[in-house]
Amino acid sequence: MYACLVERETTWEHIVALETVLLKYGFPLAYYVDNHSIFRFVQGRDSYWRNHYKLTDEANPQWKQVLDDCRVKVTYALSPQAKGKIERPYRWIQDRLVRTCYRENVRDIKKGQLILNNLVQKYNYRIVHSTTGEIPYIRFQRATREKRTLFKEFTISPPFKSTKDIFCLRVERMVNPYRKISINNLELKVPGAPLHERIQLRIVPDRKSGVSEVRFWHEDEFLGMQKVKNSDLNLVQF
Repeated sequence: MYACLVERETTWEHIVALETVLLKYGFPLAYYVDNHSIFRFVQGRDSYWRNHYKLTDEANPQWKQVLDDCRVKVTYALSPQAKGKIERPYRWIQDRLVRTCYRENVRDIKKGQLILNNLVQKYNYRIVHSTTGEIPYIRFQRATREKRTLFKEFTISPPFKSTKDIFCLRVERMVNPYRKISINNLELKVPGAPLHERIQLRIVPDRKSGVSEVRFWHEDEFLGMQKVKNSDLNLVQF
């Protein structure tokens, strides 16, 4: 449903993947993932950047917060073998991607993405699956027609105003007496924000323009938005 080559795996890249899949196919019942630190905080393994008294799953990663807003469950596999149905097609595509790139002397990520797109197209629309005996796309379409799929239509539920309020990075800040908040030494004025209260910043970065949209929320109330340079927000931490 989504396959993209990136130079660096980040939380934001995974949120973009969520947005692409959910807007196209709707809400799934659950996501089945491994224990990567982007998906799950595990005490001990991740404690070097978290307070040591946080136990496993007490810290809620950005990626999971998006799914919480979508009311989609997350199930964690304890080993690669536990999610063999996911690993098998991944291995099929990865093996052919590596061999094709080597054979055609592809060293550029954009050209590699074109090869990956062709492989995904072939896997989804042309190859008969060895387990189901059907082409994946045809099987999925029939399940949708017969209402045997657990996908639900994507909708923006209150209090959210836009998909930007869901598929975003989140951080909380305290409002000072001048109705300003500070993030990475950058002060932003938030008109109408309650003094000395914590508000949530929902940040939607745009890599092409180099500008992020920062949307301010307080207890389900939208307070407004501002646009800020990505460099000023220091999005590397995400």
